[in-house]
Amino acid sequence: MESYHSVAELEAAVGQEIGPTDWFEIDQQRVNGFADDTEDHQWIHIDPERAAKGPFGAPVAHGFLTLSLIPYLSSQLRTVDNVAMGVNYGLDRVRFPTPVRVGSRIRARATIQSLNRLSDEAVHLVTRVTIEVEGSDKPACVADIVSRYYFNAPTPAPAPAAGS
Repeated sequence: MESYHSVAELEAAVGQEIGPTDWFEIDQQRVNGFADDTEDHQWIHIDPERAAKGPFGAPVAHGFLTLSLIPYLSSQLRTVDNVAMGVNYGLDRVRFPTPVRVGSRIRARATIQSLNRLSDEAVHLVTRVTIEVEGSDKPACVADIVSRYYFNAPTPAPAPAAGS
């Protein structure tokens, strides 16, 4: 896991890939729970018998389920310390090149694509996260995640004591 403590350390990491994470299994219970939470009960996700006869030969995870696991997987890749706040600012691009069959294992890699300083203590960061499927040549998801980090202001040096 990479740890960044300053804007300068994040700037130096632009273009460097980190990862992969540990493998994470996608089971039917997780897919069913996501279907319930999002009201997306399409048969390719939740009906194993019908899905076995479908285009993927098995039930598959929702693309948005795969996408929603990026914060969890990214927490294994990096920490950004010395921040007052980090926020999810959105997504620039998301693609789902291959399905994640139920029972498959996924993992993530990430590369900081760009960093723009908003101030001395704040940055706008775009990180490309690639979710791999074990045994597949194509990734399950490639997403450009946009974040903002607001670092704690540097503590000024104490003033010399009077009479020193």
